[in-house]
Amino acid sequence: MTAFDATTEHLPVETPEAVPPRAFHDAEEAVAELKRLYDRSVAFVAAKFDKVMQSARADCRYRAFYPEVSLTTRTHARVDSRLAFGHVPLPGDYAATITRPDLFDRYLAEQLELLLSNHGQPIHIGDSVTPIPLHFALPDGVYVDGVLADKLDHPLRDYFDVPDLGATDDRIVNGTFEPKAGERLPLAPFTAQRVDYSLHRLAHYTATRPKHFQNFVLFTNYQFYVDEFCVLAREMMRRGGEGFDAFVEPGDLLTPAWSEEPISGLAPQRLPQMPAYHLCRRDGSGITMINIGVGPSNAKTITDHVAVLRPHAWLMLGHCAGLRNSQALGDYVLAHAYVREDHVLDADLPLWVPIPALAEVQVALERAVEEVTGLSGYDLKRIMRTGTVATIDNRNWELRDQREPVQRLSQSRAIALDMESATIAANGFRFRVPYGTLLCVSDKPLHGELKLPGMATEFYRRQVSQHLKIGMRALELMSELPSERVHSRKLRSFFETAFQ
Repeated sequence: MTAFDATTEHLPVETPEAVPPRAFHDAEEAVAELKRLYDRSVAFVAAKFDKVMQSARADCRYRAFYPEVSLTTRTHARVDSRLAFGHVPLPGDYAATITRPDLFDRYLAEQLELLLSNHGQPIHIGDSVTPIPLHFALPDGVYVDGVLADKLDHPLRDYFDVPDLGATDDRIVNGTFEPKAGERLPLAPFTAQRVDYSLHRLAHYTATRPKHFQNFVLFTNYQFYVDEFCVLAREMMRRGGEGFDAFVEPGDLLTPAWSEEPISGLAPQRLPQMPAYHLCRRDGSGITMINIGVGPSNAKTITDHVAVLRPHAWLMLGHCAGLRNSQALGDYVLAHAYVREDHVLDADLPLWVPIPALAEVQVALERAVEEVTGLSGYDLKRIMRTGTVATIDNRNWELRDQREPVQRLSQSRAIALDMESATIAANGFRFRVPYGTLLCVSDKPLHGELKLPGMATEFYRRQVSQHLKIGMRALELMSELPSERVHSRKLRSFFETAFQ
């Protein structure tokens, strides 16, 4: 159909035929309709883009819309109060724009099924009023060629929609969203454009497509852990997978179970900024590992984007400075609190917000340490200490006058210092993704034990394998729990979206 849009230099606007919302009482059927509408919209934009590129001209503006799921409830439904998600908090009109329903089909089916069962009202599926930007409508691996675009008499943005920063912010998850008059309340923590933006960023930063990411994620700040992860994963594949179906590396190199070599993908010429590796299961319950490098900025960047995939948990495995004389190199630190001096989240999550330890994660980590090390009870205290981890943004804090930072660390009862853990935990809190931290003491700067090359090599050789196995085992234990047990009510604010 063609409409008139006075905001685009009086060009007519061509869109697919409008589809009125349809009511659904079955979650699987609703997801199928979301897929149909989304596929129709992106196919329309892609076809029009090809047409414009071939002819180097356009007589109108082309626009297609994200599909939308909506719910209206007029009563205070009696829901299972143990659930952290799956219901709206108040009577009202709710809606969410949806992208990539093919990627999120299991997630969407679970969320919609809970809404249907908790509220007894139909789900409505139809077109939204939010346009799909050209950049997000094109298939994976297709980019807008600047040379071809230069042949047009006007910029591409005159003919196609482009990403709108006003639709990609984090007001919903930050709890600062205020609906305009007549605007419906959000059903989901992210808008479709915000999700699309992060999906593209993930592919850029990790060199793997979002479809390979698993629901349980390990972050590390050292390549040694990734190297060990790859060794373990390849051995698993050679032995039949040991419960995993495939191992995926940067470049989407895919090694299936019972194989010794990748059967698809292309290794990148150089590793990306934060390479990701995936031990995959068909139901998404495998393990993704990402080397985030050093520093809170990287930690925030990657978790900002991984969060849109709605993982069930993420853990930080890395090295830290031990702050107590009783600690030894190689000891473990299980964080139960954080001192946040990373500063990258100050504008999104005020410093006065506490970041609580989550029982399900803490129990899984401690149990994993026991299983892998063979120690338990009082003996476990010889190699692991539970306490506060301080995260800072100045790697060379030792070069300053140490009296002030040391006093603060002592007053906070901190037992370890690093540059990523509090950021990852705080973003987990902000995005309602269960989080945890298990660090390994690699130096003790307050006691003259610095990380020197020879010491580091021996330390890495002894500890990395065991530490990684502990992290993987903890995620395996969590994957055995029902999702409603993993997602804690501790992370829910006064007003929450129904989608977890």
